[in-house]
Amino acid sequence: MPSPTGTAQVKSAVRTVELLEYFASNTGMHSLGDLHERTGYPKSSLHMLLRTLSELGWVETDSTGTRYGIGVRALLVGSSYIDGDPVVAAARSALDQLAESTGETIHLARLDGTDVVYLATRPSQHSLRPVTRIGRRLPAYATSHGKALLATHSDEQIRQLLPDRLEPITEHTHTDREKLIAELHLIRERGFATDREENTVGVRCFGMAIPYRSPARDAVSVSVPVARLTPAREAMIQEALFDAKERLALATRHL
Repeated sequence: MPSPTGTAQVKSAVRTVELLEYFASNTGMHSLGDLHERTGYPKSSLHMLLRTLSELGWVETDSTGTRYGIGVRALLVGSSYIDGDPVVAAARSALDQLAESTGETIHLARLDGTDVVYLATRPSQHSLRPVTRIGRRLPAYATSHGKALLATHSDEQIRQLLPDRLEPITEHTHTDREKLIAELHLIRERGFATDREENTVGVRCFGMAIPYRSPARDAVSVSVPVARLTPAREAMIQEALFDAKERLALATRHL
């Protein structure tokens, strides 16, 4: 990625960010050979970059010193982002109330390119519940909050964002972009999106975009194991989501 001055320092900065993003998306430890194959960076410069990042705490090594993974400094920066985000702060009360009223797992997520990233979560108190984490990244087209966010874009914008064929995550995931766009029309009409085991088998989700900007950037969702979902419970969750959307719209109106 060239800079306005074309300096090598910017190239190194880009490589550093890309390497950290690779670690963030691919958990575990990786050998120099694996990283070279994945990134295409010259082994000599990649080794120097890894050594520098390791010394600074952004990368960790295993006991042999030959395998590399994300370091604790990344956690500190990620935590700082969450702690300082005004939407996360404004949404806390509404998320707590939604979790209490539904008894299910609640997520606040943000659209980042074609993915959604989890910013906050409230776990269900039931023993049978989805396991999630802050910072998790998923394709927007395979989640309820992601589809709710995509529905705030025009059809043409969706076609520019997504390829014709979409990668399946489960056997229920949309793989045809035009069929997804047809569903987005329904989402706009009814005001909420659903994920029918498209991301995790055995889990259904319901999501709504938070309308403090357009197109929307953030959304809230409720995740429910299908074993616990009845028509009456589904209706209750949808009603609770609409109530939460009103509270979230009010809490974020000045952001």
